This record gives sequence, C-alpha cells and structure tokens, in this order.
Amino acid sequence: MSGFIQTKGNVGFNDLNLPGAWTRKIGKDLYEVFIGPQHPGSGHMRIVIRIDGDVIVEADPDMGYVHRTMEKLGEVRTWIKGIPLYERMAIHDACNITLPYVRAVEKLLGIEAPLRAQYLRVLLCEIDRIAAYLYGFGIFGVFVGHSTMYMWPFGDREVWVELADWLTGARLTHSYPVFGGVRRDVPAGFTDQLRKAIRYMRRRLEEYRKIYVDNPVIRTRLEDVGVIPRNLAIELGITGPNLRASGVLYDARYNDPYEVYDELDFEIPVFQEGDALARVWQRVEEIKQSLRILEQVADWLDKHPREPILHERFWKTAPPLYKKVFEAEGRAKLMPIYAMLKVPKGKSYARGETARGEITYYVESDGGQTPYRVRIVSASARNAIVFKYILPGHRVMDLPTIYGSIDYFPPEGDR
Repeated sequence: MSGFIQTKGNVGFNDLNLPGAWTRKIGKDLYEVFIGPQHPGSGHMRIVIRIDGDVIVEADPDMGYVHRTMEKLGEVRTWIKGIPLYERMAIHDACNITLPYVRAVEKLLGIEAPLRAQYLRVLLCEIDRIAAYLYGFGIFGVFVGHSTMYMWPFGDREVWVELADWLTGARLTHSYPVFGGVRRDVPAGFTDQLRKAIRYMRRRLEEYRKIYVDNPVIRTRLEDVGVIPRNLAIELGITGPNLRASGVLYDARYNDPYEVYDELDFEIPVFQEGDALARVWQRVEEIKQSLRILEQVADWLDKHPREPILHERFWKTAPPLYKKVFEAEGRAKLMPIYAMLKVPKGKSYARGETARGEITYYVESDGGQTPYRVRIVSASARNAIVFKYILPGHRVMDLPTIYGSIDYFPPEGDR
C-alpha cells in the first residue's frame, strides 16, 4: 500500500505508523488509507478507503494515473495508424480492442470484409480472449497468495500467445484487422496446432478447478465476497464477465452479432451469485466457449482454403509483387493506399466484446485523411465505479480479492 496526503503547509503524515501506507485520522476510530497507485498491485489506479478498525466504510476509486489521451492522439494520425495506437489500451487483448474501430471505419467506407477475413478475425479475437483471461487468472493468483495459480496460467498463456504470433507475426500487439480484411492468412499446419492447444487447455481447466477454484481456502476467500447484485450491475452499467456473473445475459457477440458470430454455435454462460467466486467461474466457462468457437472456425478454414482476405477495393491496388507474396506466403502487405486513405464524411458507431466487457467506438469523419473525432468507451472505464459500491462492509484483506475478481485494467480505463 502506498500513497500521499498533503495537509496545510504541504506536510505528509502517517497517523497509524504503517510502513508504506499513508493515512490520516478523519474521525473517532476512522482512518483514511491510500491504496496505490503502484505496480504491481493496484496498477496505475489509487483506491482511497476509509476504515473503522479493519472494516472498509467508504471507498473512492481514483483513476487517471495513465495519461494516454488516445482519443485525441487518434485525431491527428491517419486512419490506419489508429489501429496500433488503440490496441495499447489492453495490449494482450489487441484484436478485440481494435476490431470495433476497424468496423466503424468500414461502415463509413461502405465496405465489408470478405467472409474468410471475418473468420480469421474471430479466430484471433478468441485466441486473445483466452490469453487475456489467463493473464487475469495469474494476477488474481498473486493477489490471493496462490503462487501456483500465477505460474500455471502465465505458462499456459504462452500457448495462445505463440499461436497469435504465428498467425500475425507479433506476440501481443498484432495490428491484424485492417479496413477491408486482415493482413495474413493462416500458415500451413496452423489449424492442427490450434486443435492441439484446444485439447490441452480443456485438460488444464480441469486442473485449475482442482487446485484453485474448488480449493477450500480459496473458496473461503472468494465466496460471498464482493457481491454485485443484479439490479446494481444493471444500474451502474457494469459490463462483460462481471455483469454476466451477476445474472445478466448480455454479450455483444450474442446481443448484437458482428463478423460471423451469428453463424457459430456457442453459449453465453451466466451465474447468479454475483460474488468473486462466480466471477472466476464465469471466466472459466467463457474460456470453454471460446475453445468451442475456435474448433468451428478451424473446421471452416480447412474447408475454404485460399479465399480472399482483403476487400477488392484495396486488393485491386496491390502491386504485382504484393500479389506474388500473398500467393506464396498468404501474407497481404499493407497497400500504399492506406497511407493516404480518405474516409467519406459521416458518423459511425461500432461495438465489440472484449475479455473485460463491451467496448464502443464513435467515429466521425470530415472527409479527410485523419478522423475528426474518435470517442472510446472501454470496459474497464465502465467497471471501475463498482469498487465504490461493493467494497464498503468488507475487511481490508478482502480488497485485493475483490480487485482481482473484477479484472480491472488501468491503461484501458484511462486510455
């Protein structure tokens, strides 16, 4: 725990005499404690709590320590440069984060990606989703003192990161979806390795259940802790697994299907308890559904080899060398037209489901080579408010448990 409080005369003080925790007494038996910002731990967010003994009576999430100004930066860069910029919001969930931006621009351009490109987009989205969930499990393991649950998910995450690297040429920030399609087709042997990864992950999820989710010590820490009632989740606008773990069936892939999600057979898990344990189970079950989606995508790709992965509007501008590279390697180099692309004047909106919930983009063009306006509402920005409502009444030791179960990512929140 760390933080700083300034009083009259710019003097900091620590009434409780706790090393590294700046506090002040604000009433009889009531102290104010600053949690963060620090990394690792609370990340680049501070939570100010007021405690009576070790019971939290009030909590204020204090965002804004990652000043990225991505929306304004996007308005002074060409359209294509927004893709590598915005994926820095969540890094390990790059395709899910940037795909709605690409789709919003495609609406303004009046084009749609070829069918194979849509399947390839879903392929990477679900690979990234699994990798992001495993990242969250690892961090949560650290928060509750379960070192094995840190090492196992981070090791298993490498399976999916390597697959993403093989597909896109980059481990984390892929810049894979582009306007009108994707940059690469699957390499030879990819779907076979993908199926191996799916079988492996299913076995590992069962081992996670035994060692972690059904561990009596862990269940004691998580069960009935940090409960988000269904009505509160709806009222606050919570999204993603946190919303579905509170009994609300809402997923952008299901409620407002995009790409080829409406052609795939999968379910949206929902839990009713709304506590930290339900949020862990929610993510486990969602990984299972992502594996189910990936199997179907792999089957479709094998049955439809070498179909177009880029819209004709862009592909017809490709120099002969570019087409030769694609025929040999399945790799579509970025066409020169992207560097000077002008998007027709208009307004557009698109949404997508990331590992942490729904992300929405509002994009406005004045007909130039850069966006006139980009507005992003990310899942973490929407979920941050929940700390104010569910922390009070819990003990200080419950704070890392609740924080980890929400899977809040500060850069995505501050964007």
